[in-house]
Amino acid sequence: MVPISLVTACTDRSDEAAQFFLRGNVQLQKREYREAVRFYTEALEKKPDFADAYNNRGLAKFRNDDVEGALADYSRAIDTDPDFGAAYLNRAEARLDLGDAGGSLTDLQRIEKQYADSTFYQLRLGDTHTRLNEPARAQLAYDRAIQLAPNNVEALTNRAALFFSQKAYELARQDIANALRLNPKQDAALNNQSLLLAQAGKFADALTYVDRALSVKPTQPYYLNNKAYLLLMLNRPAEALPLVEQSIRLNDRNAWAYRTLGLYYLKQKQTEPALTNLRKAEQLDPSVDALYYYIGKAEAEAGRQEAACAAWARGVTAGDQLAKAEQQKQCGK
Repeated sequence: MVPISLVTACTDRSDEAAQFFLRGNVQLQKREYREAVRFYTEALEKKPDFADAYNNRGLAKFRNDDVEGALADYSRAIDTDPDFGAAYLNRAEARLDLGDAGGSLTDLQRIEKQYADSTFYQLRLGDTHTRLNEPARAQLAYDRAIQLAPNNVEALTNRAALFFSQKAYELARQDIANALRLNPKQDAALNNQSLLLAQAGKFADALTYVDRALSVKPTQPYYLNNKAYLLLMLNRPAEALPLVEQSIRLNDRNAWAYRTLGLYYLKQKQTEPALTNLRKAEQLDPSVDALYYYIGKAEAEAGRQEAACAAWARGVTAGDQLAKAEQQKQCGK
């Protein structure tokens, strides 16, 4: 949810444009996003320099999964009013959603003085630094967001994800517990709880949490991949395959999904397609957990022991503990 209040029309705007704008606000609050867009468009036809209408139409588009359309509207709002802080904050979120973390940071820096004490600003700053692989700065921002608003569920959830990526599992567990206490239906927190349980080897329990997350967002690609992985761990590969394939169709840049697909083929004793997908995961993100362990296992299954040992050695450098143990066991090092 975009963390700003809806603005109201100013008295110096034409009455007609203002009325359409207010109707759009009502529809936006009712989550009738298509209708909201229609009313804001009417307002802009009456008053083309209506910056608030561009911004709020962007909100409606963003919430209706039209992120590129939202980005264009936020930019029009800023072009119309270069000091429109809320539009910069919203554009930063849209840019991050489209993979432009650098652009997001630029927008956030533009409004830093104005929004430094906003929990939502600090949340987006944390998300942006996370995407830029700057974990120390990300944690500082998340800490500040939670200090400003201890009930900021999204900040707790995202800080937990950061802790999880750093293998600080107890800190992650605490944040997830707090997030779910505040909102038991927070889908990202439910998914993160599933990841924590899976990390502890409690795959059946983990599956119940990811199913709850999917009941909120049935086509979220990360949740689909997580469920596929859990099904593989529970020896249910026939159920796992369509889920991971769907996840990749929805987001073909997720290294974890390619790792899952590689693991599926590895369990089916199909080493070449396993290696193809595992190497794709490596290309996208070599820090994925146990990736080099699985690459080495696939090379060994194919009878290429030297290549397997080389993969496990790369895993040692990457901090892959499973790869390290396998290298010591299989390669005499």
